[in-house]
Order: sequence, then C-alpha cells, then structure tokens
Amino acid sequence: MYYSGIGMLATAVLLIVNYEVLKPGKGVQWKASDTRYRHFLFGVLIYFLSDILWGILYEQKLIVLAYVDTVIYFLAMVTSVILWTRFVVAYLENHTNFGKVLIYFGGGITLYAIIALIMNFFQPIVFGFSKDLVYIPGKARYVNLFIQMMMFLMASGYTLMIAWKSKGENRSHHLAIGFSGLVMSIFIALQAKFPLLPFYAMGCLLATCLIHTFVYRDETVAHSREMGTARQLAYSDPMTGVLNKLAYLENVKILDDSLKGEFSKKLGIVVFDLNGLKTVNDTKGHEAGDTYIIAASRIICRHFKHSHIYRIGGDEFVAILEDYDYDNREAILKDFNADIERNQVENGVVIAGGLGIYDPEIDRSFNDVFQRADRKMYERKGYLKGNEKR
Repeated sequence: MYYSGIGMLATAVLLIVNYEVLKPGKGVQWKASDTRYRHFLFGVLIYFLSDILWGILYEQKLIVLAYVDTVIYFLAMVTSVILWTRFVVAYLENHTNFGKVLIYFGGGITLYAIIALIMNFFQPIVFGFSKDLVYIPGKARYVNLFIQMMMFLMASGYTLMIAWKSKGENRSHHLAIGFSGLVMSIFIALQAKFPLLPFYAMGCLLATCLIHTFVYRDETVAHSREMGTARQLAYSDPMTGVLNKLAYLENVKILDDSLKGEFSKKLGIVVFDLNGLKTVNDTKGHEAGDTYIIAASRIICRHFKHSHIYRIGGDEFVAILEDYDYDNREAILKDFNADIERNQVENGVVIAGGLGIYDPEIDRSFNDVFQRADRKMYERKGYLKGNEKR
C-alpha cells in the first residue's frame, strides 16, 4: 500500500494545484499552450491512476490483472511524455529544429514502447513475473527509460541555455521547461535503479508543480498588465492623455483624508482655464477647438512636468504641484505666464492660471486651497482679456 500511497498523494496534489485548469469550462477560450498543458495534465493523471492500481494489484498478487495494468502503465507513461513535448513546443512557441526534434523524440519513444509491449506478450523484454509472482524488469524497459532521460536532459540543457541569454517572459518559460526536464531526468534515473519504488510518479508530481508555478506566474503577470492598462485607460483623458476627472476626484479624496490627520505634505494647486476656446469653436469648428485644447495641455505639461496634470472640464485643467514644481512654483508660474503672454501677441494658445498654497492655519479641506487658486485664475483671466483690448 506504500507504493500506491505515493500515487494517491501525487493525484490529490495534481488535482488541487491544477483544479482551475482541469475543471470543465463551457465557453472558455483556451490558448494553444493552455490546451496542450491541459492535455498533458490529463495524461499524467491517467499515469498516476494506473500506478496506484498497479501497487494494489501487485500487493494482492493478482498477477493477470497486474500484467494488464502494467501494459496500461507503460502506455500512459509514454503518452504523458509525448503530451509534454507538444506542450513544450506550444508553450515556448518554438517551431524551430529543436521543437521538431522534441516532437520526433516523443513520437519515437511512444512507438518504441508500443512495439516492445506487443513483443512482450511473446517474450518478456519489457517486464515479466517470476514463478513466485515477483515483478521482473526487462531490458527494453531500461532502454525506454534511458531514451526518456536523454530526451529530458536534452530539453533541459537547451532551454536553460536559452533562459541564460533571455529576459522577461521568454526567460521564465524556458526556466519552467528546463527545471521540469532536469527533475524528470533525475527521477527517471532513480526509477531505473529502483523499479519497485514510485520515483517516476514523484518526478511527474514535482515537474507538474514546477510548470504550474511558472504558468500561474505568467497568468498573474498578464492579469496585472491588463489591469494596469485598464486602470490607465480609466484614469486618462482620451483627448489630451493627461489624467481625467475621475483620477482627480480620487486624489482629492486622499488629500482631504490627509487633512483630517497630521498633514505635513507640501500642497500647491494651479487652476487653469483656456481663453478664447468658444471663439475658436464658433469660427473654426470643434475640430480646431480640440486641437486648441491639446496644445494647451502640452504647454501646461511642459512647464509643470514634475506634477500630476488633470483635465477636469472641457477647458479646465488642474496641476497638483509636487517636489521640484512645488519648491520652484513661483519661478515656474512666472515662466508659464511669460510664455502665455507671448502666445497672446502671436495669436497662439492663451491660458489663465492661478496658484493656491495650502495654509494649515486657514485651510480645512482641499477645496479651500482650490477656491483660492480659482480666484487667482479669474484675476489672471481678466488681466489677459484686458491685454487683448490694448
């Protein structure tokens, strides 16, 4: 029962670790590598079950049934091997000579096993049982295991070499195959040395767990990347590329929460409003108006490049100053205003900006600072309009 116990444990771990992959999924869109991985796991699962049954039948001395199960055992073993090779090629997206050799290797091992098992019915070249019902491994069994070990070592050496030269996801994929192949090589050698111990099953268990770890990591990275892209899209203004009102409101809430406690962060706000956008829309069309807004956004970003810039309305922007921009706010705003006044002379983009600085003595919320910046913006707006009449 000890022999079968290892197989039972391996089966339980395989089912628990790979439950999401193995369970039926209606309407699930599988990638080629996912499908191959799933097939490989089912192949390993069948091998485990035949291994469990062999231990029980052999212990009970049910030799006829044990003989039939041993044939199934070897067929399941080589099936898992060829399914592994197909998974490797799909997972690495390797359709070069290496991929072809690996597929041929797996097919050759399977063909050899089938022929040897057929011959075994007439002459026990793979396995047999003595008169006192003891299992006797044959020479063809050792040849089969040796060929498998060579294949796994070849795959391991090649993929680890590629991993050494690669980066990112490609490196991760090659490490998964390299380490799993190395594990299988070691445990196949042990199985050849100790035929009545379930080392092959142990190797399969460790190899599948290794592969699962890397496959799961890939899914996590891909999900994080997708979430990051989705978050970026959700918080970006599609026209200008700066942060949108949703991102602004979330940041305002964080800053307001900070004001309720010990707030020591430097906080400066610049409120911007575009002059002349309505005239551009009325005289040149909304496409020209959009171009005007995009140009304004670029000017703001160019001057306040160390701060978060938000578009909070059609022609309204806010910069929440941080670090360098906060420390040099007066000089930056002075340069910005000078740039805008030159634009006004040259009939370029005109933007009014007003600065508000957090004062712990009088400000109780972000809005207090915003209102002060907003008033200064309107003062600046009036000044720029006055310039137009001169």
